[in-house]
Amino acid sequence: MKKYYFVFFLLLSWSCTKDKALEVAKADLASGFPSDVSVIVNNKCSTTGCHTTSARAATGGLAMQTWNQLFDGGNGGAVAIAYRPDQSWLMYFTNTDTSWGPVLTPTMPYLSNPLSKTEWQTLNNWMAAGAPNKDGVVPFSGNPDRKKFYVSNQGCDFVSVFDADTKLCMRCIDVGQSPAAPDVPHQIKISPDGQYWYAVLYAGTVLQKFSAIDDSHIGDIPLGDGSATYQPTGQWSTISITPDGKIGFVVDWESDSKIAVVNLETMSFITQYKGLAFTHGSCINSTGTTLYVTSQTGNYIYKFDVTNPFFASYEKITLDGLSWNNIEGHYDPHEIMLAPDESKYFVTCQSANAVYVMDATSDTLIAAIAVGKTPLEMGISKDHNELFVTCEYEPSSEPKTIGEVDVIDLNTLQVIKKLQDGLYEPHGIGVMDTEGYVVIASLNYDGTGPAPHHVSNCGGRNGFLKLIDLGTLEFIPNYRTEVSVYPYSVTVRK
Repeated sequence: MKKYYFVFFLLLSWSCTKDKALEVAKADLASGFPSDVSVIVNNKCSTTGCHTTSARAATGGLAMQTWNQLFDGGNGGAVAIAYRPDQSWLMYFTNTDTSWGPVLTPTMPYLSNPLSKTEWQTLNNWMAAGAPNKDGVVPFSGNPDRKKFYVSNQGCDFVSVFDADTKLCMRCIDVGQSPAAPDVPHQIKISPDGQYWYAVLYAGTVLQKFSAIDDSHIGDIPLGDGSATYQPTGQWSTISITPDGKIGFVVDWESDSKIAVVNLETMSFITQYKGLAFTHGSCINSTGTTLYVTSQTGNYIYKFDVTNPFFASYEKITLDGLSWNNIEGHYDPHEIMLAPDESKYFVTCQSANAVYVMDATSDTLIAAIAVGKTPLEMGISKDHNELFVTCEYEPSSEPKTIGEVDVIDLNTLQVIKKLQDGLYEPHGIGVMDTEGYVVIASLNYDGTGPAPHHVSNCGGRNGFLKLIDLGTLEFIPNYRTEVSVYPYSVTVRK
């Protein structure tokens, strides 16, 4: 009789084990994760009361029952970034060993045993391979026309790439010539046809070219020929690109500054315009014949005739109609931008706390629009005929807030809105007309600003992004996404 009981027990055990294995297999299949990752997520992360669909509200808005849910992110934005475990919060919160990378608390799984080294390494390897689903599909892939916005993280030598639809960070792309020394990506610029983007490296000697389709690095363009006459070293700040996408003008910000002219198609150096002073901001007209460049210390801008980029000529345009000078603290024009119809151009004068509006035909002053303290970057909404200006140091009575965004009606040339609401040292700006919002990057570099939510693996304080709704001219509620150190420049792929 005991023999039959034993056989029955074996059959029952085998049946339960088989049922359990079948349940796990079904869960793996439904989750969309690869099987080895699904085992970890289902048993350690997406458990009762934790990162499930029903518990999402209590777990920072993050659900992990499925692969799709993980890449929907949480209340603070993306938690997992394909190919970049070093920039993914998922890896920070599940890490317990600082020799592996950044550690954030509370350690996940919450109030439970941490992941083993093998489990953590499995997740890390999966993230480094692009975090594909069970069918090998990498998140945010396969759409060559994807609308995006880019944020240059000056403090970490990489660029954060955001999907314009979900507003989530989808990639972090390393820039720079060498990991041994910071190259400081100062500005990102999209080519006129939207097929490429360029990284201007403040401390580099090249202009870097990337595909805007998959964000892969195409190559480096020298900013000089290395001769005594044309050295590639400088403090490179901005770039303007001819409408046909063939020629780039890269601006150097020094007391004895220059502009490097490069062929973006052949990726070769052409020449340099020399003998300039404190050049910084730049823009070019729609015919590619006139290049405008600010002299950031003083009271004037440069206006170049670049009909023949090999032999350009220029004149100095004073903002006040007086003799030009390089007296710091006078006007100090930072950035320049043409109006959509190119009848006028706008200059942010960071020491005058004003936007100067100049007639593009006569180069004379139309209006001086008073704005917040230290106006720097600008963006134009063509759909709403509005100019947005970041004013980095406008004081605020709100705690942990400094700086504002001023909105100017381009018909009346009057400020119609001032927005602060938690900004801290706003600088970069990008307008997404098609998506209906404006991206604002706050540097948060001053140690008295709001404490970052998480650490960075390159040192320094993280900045953050906020979005302005173009319809209401108010900040979009509940959107405040932290990005890495010193988010200086924003550009958009429309």
